[in-house]
Amino acid sequence: MKARRGPPSAVGRLEWLSLPLLILLWEVAALVVDHRLFPTPVEVFREVIHLATERRLIPDVLKTLSRAAAAFVIAMALGIVLGGLTGRFRAIDRLFGSWVLIGLNIPAIVVAITCYIWLGLTETALILAVVINKTPLVTVTMREGVRNLDHGFNELAQVYRIPFWRRVRRIVIPQLMPYVLTAARTGLSLIWKIVLVFEVLGSDGGVGFRIGIFFQSFDIAAILAYTTSFMAVVFFIEYAIMRPLERKVLGWRPAFRSA
Repeated sequence: MKARRGPPSAVGRLEWLSLPLLILLWEVAALVVDHRLFPTPVEVFREVIHLATERRLIPDVLKTLSRAAAAFVIAMALGIVLGGLTGRFRAIDRLFGSWVLIGLNIPAIVVAITCYIWLGLTETALILAVVINKTPLVTVTMREGVRNLDHGFNELAQVYRIPFWRRVRRIVIPQLMPYVLTAARTGLSLIWKIVLVFEVLGSDGGVGFRIGIFFQSFDIAAILAYTTSFMAVVFFIEYAIMRPLERKVLGWRPAFRSA
C-alpha cells in the first residue's frame, strides 16, 4: 500500500521552514554555550555587514566564484566529452579506465601542491588543480549515462530516417540530461570546497584566503560571516538556477510533474 503524499504546497512550506529552523537551533546552541568562540546568528550577521562595508567581503566572494565558475565549465566540458567517449567505445574505456580511477582517488591536496610547485601560486595552477580533481567524477557519471541509453529509440529513428542531428537533439540529449544535471550539482558542491581549500594553501585573495587569515587570529565571527555569505550565494544558485533548470529540462518525468 503506497503512503499518501501531502499536497505540494504543504511540502513547499516545510522546505521553507528548514533554514529558519537551522538558524533557531544555532541561536539556542549559542546561548547555551555562551562563549566568544560560538557567536550567535545576530553577531555573525553584524560581522557580515561590517565586512561588506569595509569592501572586503564582496570582492573576495566574487573572486572565489570566478575561480569556481571557470573550473566548473572546463571540468564539465572535458567530463562530458570523455564520458561520452568511454561510454560509447569499449576500447577507449579499457585504455583510459585506470586513468579515471586514479583521478577519482588521488587526494586533492596532492594535486594542489603539485600544481603550485610546477606553476607557482597562480590562478592557472589553482583552476587546473580543481579541474583535475573534478573531471573524473563528471566522466564517470556521463559514462554511465551513455551506457544506459535506450538504443531502441535510435533504431526506431533509423527506420523513420530521422536526420542524425535531430536524433541527437530529440532522443540522445533528453536521455543524458538527468546525468548532466547530476554531474553539475555534485560538481558544484565539490568545487566550492576544493577551491576554498586551495585558496587557503596559496592565493592572493578569495574566501578561502581570507578564512585562513581569520583562522590565525581565531576570529570565528569573521570566519562564519564569510561562510554564511558564501552559502547564501550557493542557495541562490540552487533555487534560482538549478531547480528551475531541472523543472524545465526534466518536466516530462512523472516525479517532476507531481512535485
